[in-house]
Amino acid sequence: MALVSIRDVRLAFSGPAVLDGISMQIEAGERVCLVGRNGEGKTSLMRIVSGAMRPDSGEVSISKGVRVARLQQDVPQDIHGRVFDVVAAGIGEMGKALSAYRLAAAAAERDPAALRDLEAAQQAVDASGGWEAYRTVETVVSRLKLDMDAEFFTLSGGMKRRVLLARALASDPDVLLLDEPTNHLDIDSITWLEDFLLRHAKTLFFVTHDRALLKKLATRIVELDRGRLADWACDYDTYLTRKEELLHAEEKEWDRFDIKLAEEEKWLRKGVTARRRRNQGRLRDLMTMRELRRTRRYRPGEAKMQMQESGLSGKLVIEARDLAVDLGGRTIFSGFSTAVMRGDKVGIIGPNGAGKTTLLRALLGEIEPSAGSVRLGTNLDIAYFDQLRTSLDMDARACDAVADGNEWITVDDNRRHVMGYLQDFLFTNERARCKVHTLSGGERNRLLLARLFTKPSNVLVLDEPTNDLDAETLDLLEELLLQYSGTVLIVSHDRAFLNNVVTSTISFDPDGEVREYVGGYDDWLRQRPQTEERPVTADAAAPREAKARVRSDGKRKLTFNEKRERDDLRKELDQTPARIEALETLQADLNAKLADPAFYQRDPGAFAKATTDLQQAEADLDALLERWEFVESRLAELVED
Repeated sequence: MALVSIRDVRLAFSGPAVLDGISMQIEAGERVCLVGRNGEGKTSLMRIVSGAMRPDSGEVSISKGVRVARLQQDVPQDIHGRVFDVVAAGIGEMGKALSAYRLAAAAAERDPAALRDLEAAQQAVDASGGWEAYRTVETVVSRLKLDMDAEFFTLSGGMKRRVLLARALASDPDVLLLDEPTNHLDIDSITWLEDFLLRHAKTLFFVTHDRALLKKLATRIVELDRGRLADWACDYDTYLTRKEELLHAEEKEWDRFDIKLAEEEKWLRKGVTARRRRNQGRLRDLMTMRELRRTRRYRPGEAKMQMQESGLSGKLVIEARDLAVDLGGRTIFSGFSTAVMRGDKVGIIGPNGAGKTTLLRALLGEIEPSAGSVRLGTNLDIAYFDQLRTSLDMDARACDAVADGNEWITVDDNRRHVMGYLQDFLFTNERARCKVHTLSGGERNRLLLARLFTKPSNVLVLDEPTNDLDAETLDLLEELLLQYSGTVLIVSHDRAFLNNVVTSTISFDPDGEVREYVGGYDDWLRQRPQTEERPVTADAAAPREAKARVRSDGKRKLTFNEKRERDDLRKELDQTPARIEALETLQADLNAKLADPAFYQRDPGAFAKATTDLQQAEADLDALLERWEFVESRLAELVED
């Protein structure tokens, strides 16, 4: 059943149509990935589907009763309140009851006289059946590493997008629209998000440049190219191969068309012969061919980025021994040693806020270590890509930001006009004259790369270079880095990028140690210390020690929320065996039906539904067994001494 139907939708701003009469459907249970170059109109299509934008023509139909939620790229300015309240607001009226309960619970912790208000708030949540939603909100918030009590307006832009992602996930919509959900997430959060969406997303329509996420989630790929949609019922690697073949065939077809057009133009210049009536049809065909040629939409040219390399550095580039850095009274890392040699390509990974950028700055000698030593090699020419883009003047024109106000730059001893140089980075003359602050995130990243590559270097430092770059630009950047003979230090959360480029990985591991591993991200997964991980539950964003209460005799006392959680978990544990038995019975019944050879012939539709129901029952049973194990382990923790 189609939950979303898009019919003959057209949208244009200035110039060619962004959406040129596109049509598609999204079926229940699908995970559709929308791909395309930066600026093709993917976000516009997302906004139209969500109802936030109206197309110039055509229509979008949402099935009756279907709820749609969208994570948008830009952060609305009218959102206020604490993080928990903002996330819960995505649930609607139930969310208001959850926020009221949490506020009442906090008041009751401080003042027992507020228990009456707490009881009323509990009854409101009971009436709305909101306890499962309450746990979902807290789990999503904690796994995205958000402070539930922080005020939304105090957060950075990246953290605000995390809050909006949490709100979209917690709302449990029928159709979830995600526009670049992995931006500003670390690897741990991205892998959790993948697992959450696989388990809980009912129907998903998403845009991402994270190729690992795309490969794991997408059941269908839809490409937006020059205003048209193409549907690819295959995996991502097959899509890339077939797309290349299609573009090659298109180029050949255009060549044949142009040859035919040239022949007809030559015929026309000779003059229409005496058989005038017969040649009128040929003349009309020529006019049609001219119009087709005039309206032909070419793909934007491919980026032609190139790096400038200076002379060779010394064989040893960086040597660190027992390195430690303390900031603000906190130890960021300690006891780290490494030797980076000429030509090494080193990736740095770890959670947001772990200290990856601090480690980079310490290795480059930009900050003084608290302990240990750093020795830099000789003849180093360092070029630095800053994830915060502080080297870009936001009020300057793009062309001036690259060439420092000059019209000409020198690249590999060749003098080039800045406009021509920026065309290699996919900037039209119009976009090159725009102020930096008006550019999209992907355009700013390309601009920073353009500025970076004007400077000869033998050490390249890239701090989050992949954010907002489309897949084609990423592929080209990977190729350039592989051909680069100098040394590369990269901070990135793009797992595919790390696998394709780096030769070793420095990781901020979960146990607090900083270690170096041979190979990329997948190699790190195989070599890292194995730690036992448990699902995060309610209030997990705060340390357990901070929530525990201690009596005067030194024994532990449960908080009000922990007691509430304990009671809920006990009820859930009592109900779990019956739920497991019901799912196992359902599995047996469905297996018996599907084993009947005549079932498909009698009713193909019922056979397909039974197959889907069986897959869902198996997934539900796996999730229930995992949940059962967690509930037992959590109850063992919630014991009051």
